[in-house]
Amino acid sequence: MNAGSGLALVWPVLAHVLLTLVVLGLLGRARVAAVRAKRVKIAAVALSNDGWPDDVRRFSNNLANQFETPVLFYVLVAVAIHVGATGWPMIALAWIYVASRVAHAVVHTTSNHVMTRFRMFLVGLATLGIMWLVVVARLLAG
Repeated sequence: MNAGSGLALVWPVLAHVLLTLVVLGLLGRARVAAVRAKRVKIAAVALSNDGWPDDVRRFSNNLANQFETPVLFYVLVAVAIHVGATGWPMIALAWIYVASRVAHAVVHTTSNHVMTRFRMFLVGLATLGIMWLVVVARLLAG
């Protein structure tokens, strides 16, 4: 796919959407398993996630994370395509961002080692910041 067309930036977005759907599926599976194993009562989780066991809440918390900085990523990609900031460096940065989100999700939903998870978050946040700087530079350059 031609990097200059901007369409190559759509693939990392689609990869992140897939990640979000996978986490959603894993959350559903974990919730059903907890209910079937009688580890939770439906009334206890009707209004809050607090009643779910910790292993289930990891997936729920991670799903919520997929709608935080990724929203800025989605907007960024749309703006980058609009202003023509779509070269191979931007595409590489987009893939780094998505890879950091995948790594963050894996750590969050398995070991949940907070410092490792935080490092993955920082990699993604720094990458996102650099991408926004590229877009702003493109806008300033005219």
